[in-house]
Amino acid sequence: MQKADRVETPAAPHRVLMAVEDADVLDVPATALAYRLRGAATSAPGRLLRGRWLGHPLHPLAVTVPIGAWLCSALFDLLPGQEEAARRLVATGLLAAPAAVLLGLFDYADLDERQRRVGLAHAAGNAVAIALFGASYTARTRGRVARGRVLGALGLAVTSAGGALGGHLAYAQGAGFFRWQSR
Repeated sequence: MQKADRVETPAAPHRVLMAVEDADVLDVPATALAYRLRGAATSAPGRLLRGRWLGHPLHPLAVTVPIGAWLCSALFDLLPGQEEAARRLVATGLLAAPAAVLLGLFDYADLDERQRRVGLAHAAGNAVAIALFGASYTARTRGRVARGRVLGALGLAVTSAGGALGGHLAYAQGAGFFRWQSR
């Protein structure tokens, strides 16, 4: 048997991501959400917010700001005397997150059944991450820097899991690929 003929078992993280695709328990809430969003997503403002004018979704672009801010806050947490910079970066991510959420919701309406399952888990995970970063910011503002750092680290871990789901949705499932391309 040649190397190209071998079937490899997917790595454990990929198996977890694929299991979300198979989680039909998510179908009722996932379908209900898509139904509620469909009208707004197909409206003229919805098409604008979905990136039709650019030729691809805007959500992947928007998520870079909160993710980047939160990742940098974790790096500043490792440096002595950078508590204020870290707090401001957490705040920056929190201020940018609603735009990323809104753009993701507009994209959600176009997903098929298996993609909606992953999309719902992606959104839920990122909602938890935003809540953790909100708690981190509150703790930091109240002078509980160590607590803020722990909450921020947890938020970054959850953001990573949510990002893995988003990456799976985009790259393994092809959500948004060639949506508006025509030849």
